[in-house]
Amino acid sequence: MSEITRRGFVKGAALAPLAFSTLPLGARAMAAPGDRFDIVVAGAGHNSLITTAYLAKAGYRCLVLEVHPIIGGGVISEELTLPGFKHDTCSTAHNGIQGNPLMRNDELKLRDYGLEYISPDPIMHMPFADGSYITQWVDLERTAAEFAKFSKKDGEAYERMYHESEAAKDLLGGDQYAPPGTGKPLSERLAANPMGKFWQRRLAMSQWEVIRENFENDHCRAFLMGTPWSMQPPQYPMTGRSAYAAIRTAPRKIAKGGSGMLTQALAKFIEAHNGVILVNKSVARLIIENGKCAGVECADGSSYRADKAVLSTMHIKHLVEMAPHDMWPQDFLYGVDTWEGEVSEVVTHYAVKEPPKYPIKGGTISPAESAILASSERLLRFAYDDACGISNIEEPPISVFCSTVADPTRAPGGMHTLKVLGFHPYNLKEGPDHWDVLKNQVSDAQLDYLRRFAPNLTDDKILSRFVMSPLDLERKNPSFWHGSIHAGASDPSQSGAMRPMAGWAQYRMPIPGLYQTGSCTYPGGSVTGAPGRNAAMVMLKDFGTSIEEVVNET
Repeated sequence: MSEITRRGFVKGAALAPLAFSTLPLGARAMAAPGDRFDIVVAGAGHNSLITTAYLAKAGYRCLVLEVHPIIGGGVISEELTLPGFKHDTCSTAHNGIQGNPLMRNDELKLRDYGLEYISPDPIMHMPFADGSYITQWVDLERTAAEFAKFSKKDGEAYERMYHESEAAKDLLGGDQYAPPGTGKPLSERLAANPMGKFWQRRLAMSQWEVIRENFENDHCRAFLMGTPWSMQPPQYPMTGRSAYAAIRTAPRKIAKGGSGMLTQALAKFIEAHNGVILVNKSVARLIIENGKCAGVECADGSSYRADKAVLSTMHIKHLVEMAPHDMWPQDFLYGVDTWEGEVSEVVTHYAVKEPPKYPIKGGTISPAESAILASSERLLRFAYDDACGISNIEEPPISVFCSTVADPTRAPGGMHTLKVLGFHPYNLKEGPDHWDVLKNQVSDAQLDYLRRFAPNLTDDKILSRFVMSPLDLERKNPSFWHGSIHAGASDPSQSGAMRPMAGWAQYRMPIPGLYQTGSCTYPGGSVTGAPGRNAAMVMLKDFGTSIEEVVNET
């Protein structure tokens, strides 16, 4: 039996292929019987840890309870295949969080706690069946020239749309890093801006409409639709902003040592500020006293009281089961009942001897991130497949991550980790349980498709693999409800002030003393840290201070 440290990480464990592993990071303080806490936090995802870090810095004694033996939620790194191979189980690139004041202004000085980012260049690569390819570089002109290989007009369009996006940063950006309803609404800012009508139209359009309007060559269109895909079918209304997501010069930031280094740094910060984090603690019930949330009770019978508040990062589908039904207003319950999942994934993690090698003029290229999309039409067909519950493995759109190209610390010397993910529905027409039958077939199809473009990945180069279906994602992390790594769809009914539902987007829940953060809350999923910092802003304001005062304290 492996020794489990107080921090909940397996210490000195031998790992068999296809088994989960965790990384030892030292001992953690325990909560003694009768300990009192100002804040009790249910769940240790990156957003709840961010909220907790600000609260701990403000001097509040915080307790974080995590159901799993490893903290981090979707921001973790694990030895999923073989010892020494550190795989990013869910998130890999941390682009969105770089604009968060947490990182932009270095508010918590997380570098002091072991967090360091790497900026791979090239940013992205996409090969095509005819032997051509597009490589995206940090240098704008170099990337525009890649598009111009196919169409001079498309090369010019790439540069033009890049400058459009940069010029609109102040107009469109920053909203996500403040609770909904604070500051001027976007509609007012658009009305007062000379380019406001242009952007009002663009934001209402679909991603496909914007790309089709501006680019004529399908290679260029496919690159912009598949690198990365926004997890919303590109023909859906109000996805127009996603057309700009792939037009960038900023590198895709990856954390040195693995995605989980972000959450480990946050944990160290919390513990350095008198906080306590306990793992293997499943929150089963909210303690309600005098109409207020006063703490939580765990499945093992332990209970923890909160003098000021309880913060949840549990999925709202599960949160409503933690308190009596009559504590939740009907409008809130309606929002929970009608909550929709999103496109899910089949993910395969490999331990390999070498990275994918894509043929290019003069040799090969091995980027940290690549994607393969046969055509724009192939991605447009996905909406139909998803609605019909079909896992279509004909030329499957895939994203490929080989972070060890840029960060060799993640694998034994000369070896590599490889993550290949494809997009599939959770609700198969045969039922979600059919994924247990189908997942290896889909994983094999995705690898076979990758091998068409990176033929070096022969069987002898693959040491081990670990496959996760949409159903496996949900089993591993209940917050990935119905395989939704972002907690649920980001369509108009679940975006902005509608997330998680109208009237409850300010991180305060209907039960007094209960707050919510995480991907179910505004602005949604991905590693932005925005729900976490926003929740901290609201809680600190309710407690009589502000995040600015806390950040400026020495």
